[in-house]
Order: sequence, then structure tokens, then C-alpha cells
Amino acid sequence: MNHKKIVFLFGALFLSLGAMAQEVREVSREWTSFSQSLEVATETSRKFIFKGAVKTVTDDSIAWAGLWARVDTKGDERGFFDNMGDRPVKSPVWNEYTIEGTFDKNADKLVFGGLVLNDGDFYFDKLSLQIENGQGIMEDVPLGNAGFETAVADNIVEEWTPGITQERITIVKEYTMSSSKDAYDGNYSLWIKGEGTEPGWSPTRIGEIDGYTPQIGVLITMLDDLKGRVKDRVKNLSTYELDHLHDEEANRIGALVMHLASAEVLYQNMTFENRRFNEEEQEKWGAALSLGDEGRKKYKGKPVSYYLQEYEKVRERTKELFKTVDDAWLQNDIPSSGMTNYFGWFHVIEHQSSHLGQILFLSKRIPPEPTLEKKEEIKN
Repeated sequence: MNHKKIVFLFGALFLSLGAMAQEVREVSREWTSFSQSLEVATETSRKFIFKGAVKTVTDDSIAWAGLWARVDTKGDERGFFDNMGDRPVKSPVWNEYTIEGTFDKNADKLVFGGLVLNDGDFYFDKLSLQIENGQGIMEDVPLGNAGFETAVADNIVEEWTPGITQERITIVKEYTMSSSKDAYDGNYSLWIKGEGTEPGWSPTRIGEIDGYTPQIGVLITMLDDLKGRVKDRVKNLSTYELDHLHDEEANRIGALVMHLASAEVLYQNMTFENRRFNEEEQEKWGAALSLGDEGRKKYKGKPVSYYLQEYEKVRERTKELFKTVDDAWLQNDIPSSGMTNYFGWFHVIEHQSSHLGQILFLSKRIPPEPTLEKKEEIKN
């Protein structure tokens, strides 16, 4: 791994190539990327131009590649970002592509690289970066291994960090990175091969779907959108991360996923069968529904597959039940509740959205897992 730092000076502009972090994480997802970063400091607005040659060879209609660039700011405000999502590279022929952007005195870091989505063979070559100097002239910024002439070994691309952050190296199981003699310039290009990816959550339309009446189709698409967001956020969490307690009054992320499932079971019963939990259901779902101390004790030490499988089984039953009713049923009252079936399922959607926010908050505040040595120290 390369820890070299390179420093450039352009008048009032200072840049340094960020060193790779040591932590490595392996995940499963439908995209991967690689990046370098430069620390930037300027008193005036500066333009930059990031270029590169890219091509995509695939039979997957939703697969694509692109360059990307992001400006991180000192106050964590949203800076410039472009990942070519509005002009994805799907051509099997080499072409050069460009991202043009700006940063100003609030900028802290410029991060840039390439990304790929879904299955296929993706190629990158001849990357370059120019930044405007104090005289308004675009000057070349030397990049490490910009033409990928250094051979890729064991998925390690010299001078580039897998993932979109410099704090963690992210290895995605579905992708391999290697060198290819199919080059746009020089002898080699970077070749990223994706196999076995499963499309993750992405924004979709809300509306009618086959097998359901129109308004029920709206509910199902909303419910599934939220479930997709929850799954995408937690699917790569370790048992340690799922079990982490932010404080003594907090809930574990694993328990929150079970809470979403339990509330959905409750509303299945209330709206379709005019009842609450029976004895067997109370035994299975009671702690998940109430959370608190009972939930903290029960839901720990389990892998993410356990929680997601339970969540998925509950959703499958919801969909089967909704096939038995129509839009008129939505306006029926839930006895002794003061709400209609429609409002009841709107509440399920609102409830899942609320706890998704809680999961997002908690997942961003999980400290690194202690090393074996640290665990022994704590134990003793």
C-alpha cells in the first residue's frame, strides 16, 4: 500500500495527495469505485477539470460506468458533486469524458475517480486533472498511476483507493480489479469486472402494479421502497455493528429492524383479522414491538441475514393479504381504533420512515470494533 504524499503549490492553492487508510472492509453491493483525493485551500473560487477514457462492455441493460468528482467542505456542507449519472457510459468503444467543476474557500478536499454499476466489463485509462491557478490558467496536477501502467495485483490498484472515501478501503465481493492490455493509451488500462450483482434500492415510481387495485398498488410500492432503503443500509453491517448501543437508552439496529417487522405484523392482524397478537405472536414479536430493556436483551448476537429474512417474510405475507382486498376496503374502519384501513397502512409507512432515520443516525455513530488485544484489556 502506498503512503507517499505529493505536494503541489499553485500560488495560494495548496494540494496534498491523501494517503490510504489502513482499515479494510469487505461488502456486497451492486457498485464499486476507486478514488484519489487532494486537500485544497484557496481564498478564491477555482475551476477544475477531471478527464478520463472509459468504456463499458456488458449485456446488462442497467449497467454503466463513469467518472466522478466531489468537493468536501470544511463545514460538511454539500459541495460540488458529479458522478455522470445523467450521462452514463454504456458504449463498448473507448471515448474520453470530462467533469468540470469549481471549489472555493470553504473547500477542504477534492475527491475524484471512477465508478461502475452492475454486471459487465468496465475499462478506465488516461485519467488527468487540471486546476486553475492564481492567474486563471488551467495547470496539470500530476496524479499517481493515472494511466494504470503499474500492474494491478490482488485487486490493489497502486495510488488509488477502492471506494468513495479515503478513511476506509472497501472491497466489494462482486467485483475484481485487474490490468488489461485493451488500453486507450499506453500499454495497460484498469479493468473492473462485475459478476453476480443484485440490483439494490433505487428510486422507483409510486403507483399501480400488477395483481393489486390502484390505491393498494400505491401502498405496496411505498412499503417496498422503504424496505429497500432499510435493507441497503443494514445489509453489510457486522454483528458487532448491529449490536452496538449508542447509549443505555438506545436500541440496537438489529432490534429496530425487528421492530419494523413486528409493527407490520400487528397491522396485518388489525386490518385483516380485527385482532392484535395471539399468544404465539406475542412470544415472537412482543419484545420487538415494545423494544426497551426486553428488546435490548433479546436482539443481539444475530447476523444481519436473520433480521432481513424475518422482515422479508413479513412483507411477503402483507403482499399476499393485499391481493384479497380492493380500494373500497381501504376506507373501512378498523374497529375501536378511530382510523381507516388506509390510514392504518399509511401509519405503517410513516413508522418505517421514522425508524429508518433512526437507523441512519445510529449507523453513522458506531465506533470501530475493538481489536482482540483491546477486548482482553477491557475484560481484565
